Amino acid sequence: MATTLAILAVLATGLYAGCFLAFQSGVMPALREADDAQFTQIMRKVNEKVPGPVFLLLFLGSVGLPAASLWVPPEGATATGRALTVAALVCAVLGHAVTAVGNVPLNNALAAAAGRGGERAARTAFEGRWNALHRVRTLLAVAAAVLMAVAVVG
Repeated sequence: MATTLAILAVLATGLYAGCFLAFQSGVMPALREADDAQFTQIMRKVNEKVPGPVFLLLFLGSVGLPAASLWVPPEGATATGRALTVAALVCAVLGHAVTAVGNVPLNNALAAAAGRGGERAARTAFEGRWNALHRVRTLLAVAAAVLMAVAVVG
């Protein structure tokens, strides 16, 4: 059971990081080329659809599974492995905090601006700040995945 938890922790943190990295490296550069109305419409739809069951499973698993792996460590777990797991968990929690206090309020403000015209203003208020926060949470998610993988392998 403990080894399974550790492997699931690696998978959850890795898939979560991959989701953010794909968005960072592919989706947002593509949207940069969209006009203001297209950009705001697409981001509103993304923000409606992303918190679906699969994403929520990864969102919760990227914190819950490393925590469970600490609670029930694999046989032969070392102090270094536990420290790396703690570091992965800290990165994951910090990334979730960035999401909760940064990206989600921006998503909500963008949604609230729908139908009021002024798509340029809505985009301007959203895009730069959202991207900066997304870069931070992407780096934290990637760090969590790498730390968790090294904790399990090492």
